[in-house]
Amino acid sequence: MVAVARNAPVRLTVRTYDVGFGDCFLLSFHYARRDRHVLIDFGSMAWPTGKTIRRDYANHIAAAIREDCGGKLHAVVATHRHQDHVSGFARQGGRGPGEIIRALAPELIIQPWTEDPAAATDATAPARRGFTRTLLAMQEVAGSVVQAAATLRGEQLRSVREQLRAIGMDNIANRDAIANLQSMAPNRYVHHGSNAGLGRLLPGVRTTVLGPPTVEQAGAIRQQRSTDPDEFWHVAQTFWQRLAATKPANAGAPKALFPGHPTGRLPRSAGWFRYAAMREQADSLLSIVRMLDKAMNNTSVILLFEVNDTVLLFPGDAQYENWMYALSKPAIRDRLARVNVYKVGHHGSLNATPKTLWRAFAQKGGADTPRRLETLLSTMAGVHGSQERKTEVPRRPLLRALGEDSRLTNTQAFAPDELRRAVVIEL
Repeated sequence: MVAVARNAPVRLTVRTYDVGFGDCFLLSFHYARRDRHVLIDFGSMAWPTGKTIRRDYANHIAAAIREDCGGKLHAVVATHRHQDHVSGFARQGGRGPGEIIRALAPELIIQPWTEDPAAATDATAPARRGFTRTLLAMQEVAGSVVQAAATLRGEQLRSVREQLRAIGMDNIANRDAIANLQSMAPNRYVHHGSNAGLGRLLPGVRTTVLGPPTVEQAGAIRQQRSTDPDEFWHVAQTFWQRLAATKPANAGAPKALFPGHPTGRLPRSAGWFRYAAMREQADSLLSIVRMLDKAMNNTSVILLFEVNDTVLLFPGDAQYENWMYALSKPAIRDRLARVNVYKVGHHGSLNATPKTLWRAFAQKGGADTPRRLETLLSTMAGVHGSQERKTEVPRRPLLRALGEDSRLTNTQAFAPDELRRAVVIEL
């Protein structure tokens, strides 16, 4: 039993909001004389269907957050820039949900180090500067991919067209939301081992930043896994190599290879060639946005909250490459074993809940397990991946394990009139 900290909260409420394919969680720490509220992410790339509320759904979620925090937020965590984590912070000219969140007057905004505006021009950290600039440039490409996806015609390309649009839209820069986050309160840009800045706002709560690591911190992992094709942080080079293979060699308009060839509608006999060309283009574009999606997920903030003997783990969309650094440290693995509340990473995807992490959770087990592990899954089927490739999100074997060995809160099970569910923990 861990000693109870003085001035620590006595109870904790964790609310999961149904935002479809996205994340939105409110942690309410109840002290003897006051409450403190931390919002972790607010966004969606596919709002839930079949809800009683059909118009301005994001604003209704923002209003529910306002009601649940009593009109005051103390901190906001935006784990990374993906649309399904930050789009709810967009102000939309004063009419969007981000305007409602801004009015809650948070005192601190926590984002990953890759969002630091100074990182792009910081001459003292060239590796950091280069990676940040690469991410920004890659996001610009995502917008072009979305436009290109619309040109892929035909039923045979419908699946890849939908994937391109979904992943591409998720990786567009979300400038309105980011500008709001950067200006609504002082920002702290964090990395593994840095101070989250929550000590003053959450007395009696120990908060540890487990990820993302900086490029400099991840260097040792690069050396240890030099033969691994998914080597940590190597996406930048791979991305630009792939992009170069799909762009015209000259900066201007490409010259026609056969200037005298007939133009206009292709004869039916040439349809196979048109499809093959579009399929090659689609595969190239899809490889690009998948690399970007993976890179952005690996900038996700991972936070560990510890109060008395209760431990909460919120990893955003962190995937395996992000997790490697934290899981390589025995002391951190020991702390992770005590987790009581786990926000399932990346909506239940294939590689965001490493089996090393899952096996380490000491509180998992059947319904009669004392202080059984609570898991929170915000997800929607049919948006990412495919069952044929065994990459569907949420992944069925993971869902089965969550259902058998934890008490699962899954937004897919929410009723049409249900905006959120709460888990209350006595501390």
